[in-house]
Amino acid sequence: MVTMEQVNIAVVYYSATGTIAEMAREMTVAAEKAGADVRLRKVPELAPASAIDTNPAWAENAEATADVPLATADDLVWADGVLLGSPTRFGNISAQLKQFLDTLGPVWHQGLLADKVYSGFTSTGTAHGGQESTLLALSNTFHHFGGIIVPPGYTDPAKFGDGNPYGTSHFDQGGTAPVGDVTRAAARVQAERVVRFTRAIKDA
Repeated sequence: MVTMEQVNIAVVYYSATGTIAEMAREMTVAAEKAGADVRLRKVPELAPASAIDTNPAWAENAEATADVPLATADDLVWADGVLLGSPTRFGNISAQLKQFLDTLGPVWHQGLLADKVYSGFTSTGTAHGGQESTLLALSNTFHHFGGIIVPPGYTDPAKFGDGNPYGTSHFDQGGTAPVGDVTRAAARVQAERVVRFTRAIKDA
C-alpha cells in the first residue's frame, strides 16, 4: 500500500476589506482536501483603528477575521509549502505583508526558509491595477529565500477564467464584485498544485 507523504502548508495573507481573506480561506479548504495539514494565518495590521473605522468593509473584515491567528516566523519554518496573499499597493505588495516578510531575517539567515514551495495570490480594485507586477514583486522574496516557485500557469481550464498564470488574482471592481466562482476555481487549482508539488519535492 502506497501512502502519501504528509505535507504542511502555510497560507499567510494580508487583507483589508476581505477579498484576500476569502481567497485564503478557499485555498485553505482546497489544500486540506488535497491531504495537507494547513495553517491559515494573517499578518498584523499596521493601520490605526481611526483609519480602519472610516471604511465599513475594512472594519467588518477586521471583526470577521479576529479569530485568525497572527503569522509568525515559526509558521513558515514549519511549512513545506507557503501560499502568500496580498492586495496590490501601487503595483506592489501591501506594507503589512512586507513588514512581516522583513521580520524573517533571522530564520532566513539560518537557511530555514529555503527549499520550500512558494506561490502567491492577489486582488486589485481596478482591471489593470498591478496584479501581475504584485505577484512578480512577491517572487523576488521567494528567490532570496531559495524557494521553489510554483505558479499555477495555464495548467487547468479554470486558469483561463481569471487569466493570470503568475497566481490567482481577483478584480473586485472597487469593492463591488465579491469573490465568485471564477476566482474560487482558480484558487483551488493553485492550492492543489502547490500541495502536489510540495509533496513531490518532500518525497524526493
